[in-house]
Amino acid sequence: MCGIVGYTGYREAAEVCRLGLLRLEYRGYDSYGIATLSPSLSVYKHVGKISDSATSSNHLRGDTGIGHTRWATHGVPSEKNAHPHLDAKKKIAVVHNGIIENYAELRRGLEERGVVFASDTDTEVIPHLIAEHYTKNLFQAVESILPMLKGSYALLIITEGEDTLVAARNGSPLVLGVGDGEYVLGSDALPLLDYTRQAVYFEDGDTAEITRDGFTIHNKGVSVSRNITEIEWNADEAKKGGYQHYMLKEIFEQPEVFANTLSSIKSKSEAVDMIRNAHAITIVACGTSANASMIFSYLMEGICHIPTRVILASEFKYFPTMFTDLVIGVSQSGETADTLAALKLAKDRGSQTLAITNVLGSTITRVASLVLYTRAGPEMSVAATKSFTSQVAAFLQIVNLLSDYKLETELSEIKRYLPEILSTDLSKAVDLCKNATTLLYIGRGLFYPVALEGALKMKEISYIHAEGYAAGELKHGPFALLSPKTPVISTCVSNCVYPVMMSNLKEIKARNAPIIVIGKNCDKDLEDVADVCIPLPAVSEYGAVVLSSVILQLLAYQTAVSLGNDVDMPRNLAKSVTVE
Repeated sequence: MCGIVGYTGYREAAEVCRLGLLRLEYRGYDSYGIATLSPSLSVYKHVGKISDSATSSNHLRGDTGIGHTRWATHGVPSEKNAHPHLDAKKKIAVVHNGIIENYAELRRGLEERGVVFASDTDTEVIPHLIAEHYTKNLFQAVESILPMLKGSYALLIITEGEDTLVAARNGSPLVLGVGDGEYVLGSDALPLLDYTRQAVYFEDGDTAEITRDGFTIHNKGVSVSRNITEIEWNADEAKKGGYQHYMLKEIFEQPEVFANTLSSIKSKSEAVDMIRNAHAITIVACGTSANASMIFSYLMEGICHIPTRVILASEFKYFPTMFTDLVIGVSQSGETADTLAALKLAKDRGSQTLAITNVLGSTITRVASLVLYTRAGPEMSVAATKSFTSQVAAFLQIVNLLSDYKLETELSEIKRYLPEILSTDLSKAVDLCKNATTLLYIGRGLFYPVALEGALKMKEISYIHAEGYAAGELKHGPFALLSPKTPVISTCVSNCVYPVMMSNLKEIKARNAPIIVIGKNCDKDLEDVADVCIPLPAVSEYGAVVLSSVILQLLAYQTAVSLGNDVDMPRNLAKSVTVE
């Protein structure tokens, strides 16, 4: 969940690390810190966001350094718990993404040997262990202590007396950018983009020694080589481009993202063939990816007649029955710990595995048998928007190809109307939402996962309690919540569930709850029942799924902005969930 950056080369390392951490701030923003060699070790730490303290590390000098932006796991956000962490002599500095599961045992042993700890973190055991094994060769000392660590880690380590940067990876992402006389490391590729697009993706068990003159990689003590990959993204894609927030920029990028993802998925691809040949499918995913996957399950069952179930990745290991012949893992980042664990378990039990991800070179691409890429580009805002739409685009295109192009007309209308939807006036709906303490989102069929995703977006960034329900479930408990202060948000289009949805809305209206409804051109019946009616173009049911999802993203965004919230970095959340 945290972000780490390292640099060695001919530039001032502190500035490279600071700018890189800004790129990675979506991974955590409780605190940050930077350490450089000049040749003595200098460290700066700050509680809060990097953007709130932009120039405070300017005094650091040296052309080798490491940095960290934190999402707290062990220990509250504070200066003492911020990384980098040091050994007792303050000569060795370590930044860490992941969790050391046996840190308590390691800490007790170190304390028994006289070590005094300065923080509450699991990470601090690492510099102390390295110090015990250090004999003027940092790389050897790191290699000697890694077998002691249980859990996940991406580590960057420097020490006084050596112009060397050591990196290690096990279960947490780490990538090396290969420049001209310089090297940049990061939790993902974003910090590299200002310096190089040549990247080496470390694999589990890799330990690397990096100097200005080159790098070597070992895996369990054996020298290995890793391919250099060209990064597809560029630095401009990771900038706001004049928008107030990354989230708004990414919402407005969705027409292009939708079209790019459709065109990238071909009928003859191995991934599509794998799905075509499956007798039954299980999808494992978390959060927004799970909601997008639910849409896929309705499409696969309804159009392709292939049994398809969605299981939350964190719950997958608790289903002891035989797995289906194909397990699909869906993850925007490709680093979601629960999804990776579920795919590994599926492989161990003999299932074929397919990954659907947005990030080339991410861990999931090495875990799964095959990979299908969405084409969303870098998504910086913590709240997922364009990655959701790109996943839905991928799913629609897969079903289109499996059904002999039954959805061609629907896909064309989505591409046509997506730009138009972005200018929808939501001011009246925002006024209803921003004063609420609870919001209920309802839908039936394909619009049930739309309701789940709409509620998730609202709660993530507005901090208003919001829940998504299948509309038929309201009378099984949630009706008790209805009141004039509990707005209900629904998509109601002219499909087979329209009559029963209208009945549900009238039942809600009878309880005096305000209603916001998204419907095709807001017909007379909808206008009679709704307090706010948001019109959709006359599109198909499948088109309405995508367009209404984008409207709900905009509703959440505008509500959060009206409340003065930090939209891109909501409290307590991080973008890439790399711990279980």
